[in-house]
Amino acid sequence: MTEYTALPIPPDALAELRDTDDSGRPTRPYVAREDGVPLACVGSPLRCCLRAVEPGERVALVSYAPLRRWAAATGASPGAYDETGPVFIHADPCEGPRAAEGYPFARPGALRTIRRYDTGGRIVGGSLFEIPEDTGAGFERALTQAFAAPEVALVHVRALEYGCFHFEVRRP
Repeated sequence: MTEYTALPIPPDALAELRDTDDSGRPTRPYVAREDGVPLACVGSPLRCCLRAVEPGERVALVSYAPLRRWAAATGASPGAYDETGPVFIHADPCEGPRAAEGYPFARPGALRTIRRYDTGGRIVGGSLFEIPEDTGAGFERALTQAFAAPEVALVHVRALEYGCFHFEVRRP
C-alpha cells in the first residue's frame, strides 16, 4: 500500500500559470511535436496531470515556484530557498492525474533528489535517489526516510540532471 501521494500543481495555481507564470511572464502555449520544434517536449513530464507530454497536445513551458506557493498558503517564509524553475503544463485545463498509478516519472535508473523542507520553508536536508527496478517500493523507502525527521513538513522530488521540480509530497 502506498503511504505517500505525489501531488500535481494545484488547480488554482494552474489557472494562474496558464495566464502568467511565476516569473511574471505571459504564458505562450504551443503544440507539442515529435521533432522538437518549437521546443523539445514530447515525453517531458507534465506537472498538471503527472504524465508525459504526448504529440499534438497543447502545452506551455512556464516558470513555477512550488515552495513560494506552499508558503503563501501556510504562512511560511522560505526566504532564499524560494526557487523558480521550468515546468511543462497543459495550456488548457486537463483532468489532472489519472487513477493511482504509482509514482510519476519513475524510470528505473533515473536520478532524483529528495529535498526536505520544514514548516518555515527552509531546506532541512536532501538525498540522492536512484530509482530502482521496483519503483514503488523504492520511492516508499526514500520518502519514509525523508519524513523520519519530525521537522520535515514536505518533500520536493526533483530531477538531478536539470534540478527540475517533478512533484511534491506532504507529510501523511
